[in-house]
Amino acid sequence: MATAKKKSTAKKSSASAKKAAPAPRKAAAKKSAPAAKKATAKKSARTPNAAFMKAMQPDAELSAVVGNKPMPRTEVTKKLWAYIKKNNLQDPKERRMINADDNLKPIFNGKKQVSMFDMTKLVNKHLKDS
Repeated sequence: MATAKKKSTAKKSSASAKKAAPAPRKAAAKKSAPAAKKATAKKSARTPNAAFMKAMQPDAELSAVVGNKPMPRTEVTKKLWAYIKKNNLQDPKERRMINADDNLKPIFNGKKQVSMFDMTKLVNKHLKDS
């Protein structure tokens, strides 16, 4: 009987030793993971999409808000959001909705309120190749 007890305690101690061993491995893996992400980020430098950087001419309705000079779509979106925030046109309860004022109604096809996702689709109709 005494030998049976020794074997069972030997198994328990080796099992607890096995459980303790993986913890340092996980910690070592976590430390090396951010280093791997940084290395891949440096390798793949993003190149801007030429379609977004192409200068577009806003029509008369849109130029009342963003200006009449040709500019890329990204710049049009930035200026449009600056106008929305300056005039406090974002709906306070539903932040995804944009309330139209007199300058934005023609751009939004006469709608009083448009979602921010539909806004870019509507604005693109008012841009032409320069």
